[in-house]
Amino acid sequence: MDLAFIPSPSVGVVHLGPIPLRGYAFCIIIGVFVGVWLGNKRWVQRGGRSGTVADIAVWAVPFGLVGGRLYHVVTTYEPYFGPNGHPLDAFKVWEGGLGIWGAVALGAVGAWIGCRRRGIPLPAYADALAPGLALGQAIGRWGNWFNQELYGKPTDVPWALKISSDPAIGRIGGTYHPTFLYECLWCIGVAALVIWADKRFRLGHGRAFALYVAAYCAGRAWIEYMRVDEAHHILGLRLNVWTALIVLVLAVAYFVVSAKRAPGREAVVEPGAQLAEGADGAAADDADDAKVPVEKPSSKAVSEDDGETKTEAGADGAAEPASDEPGDKKAEDATDAPAADAAKPAGSGSTKKP
Repeated sequence: MDLAFIPSPSVGVVHLGPIPLRGYAFCIIIGVFVGVWLGNKRWVQRGGRSGTVADIAVWAVPFGLVGGRLYHVVTTYEPYFGPNGHPLDAFKVWEGGLGIWGAVALGAVGAWIGCRRRGIPLPAYADALAPGLALGQAIGRWGNWFNQELYGKPTDVPWALKISSDPAIGRIGGTYHPTFLYECLWCIGVAALVIWADKRFRLGHGRAFALYVAAYCAGRAWIEYMRVDEAHHILGLRLNVWTALIVLVLAVAYFVVSAKRAPGREAVVEPGAQLAEGADGAAADDADDAKVPVEKPSSKAVSEDDGETKTEAGADGAAEPASDEPGDKKAEDATDAPAADAAKPAGSGSTKKP
């Protein structure tokens, strides 16, 4: 008897009136938003404009969804084009079935179109987006939990995933390895690795993206080997295991060749972004200067010196007359005294008798 396990949701869809709200779709949508949010932060840190990542994602996301679905339908064609298949079911993306290999490959085509329209180098954009892609995958994997799919081999470990029986699709109930959870945790670790390595070694020219691809493929190879769902095999290995190994080798080769040809990081990732930022800053400074009040010089500055009040020179440089004070009146009396004595007749100045 299992004493501990991870329960699976009883239903993967909730109906809000006539509108179905599917857990799988919500996980994909949340993963896209988180990836774009983190990618935008990293793009701005590299010198790009805010919003550019979202503008290019408008091209990349639809291409990625189509590519992911195409890869799944082509590599697992029996439910759609087999003897008892239903071709229209190929369009039911909400029921699960998105191959990450096709999503990244065709999503890169959409990103290339968006970058070309903006005059931005695709490798720089991919570097900024790489950790966000890994986190988006980590969140998107919980969609498999809602659909009770892509689990591993039977196990009785405490973190085993409880799967309910469904004879309609041939699903046998029991406890299995939660491979969706393993891949979620692995993708979080890949995101942390790329962020650390990018800061430590200043990766550029697509090398941060190559590191993300290589690290993801290394984990996906052994996680894929644990799965028990139906898949095509080549030389005893699942098709996705071979895909992971081949893409891993290509990513490592690109990383090594790129490091030799173009060491360091791009100086400019978005032409014109720095100039626009400088113009905005200059405009803000001009606006601030316009708000600073200009202090007008006073027409008079009063200073006291020995009890005498004086004024500064006016605009024409002429000094204004000083105010009348008692000290000035005494000076005038002293000046007029000799003149008054000279006007008196001789001999009238003395009354003393001989």
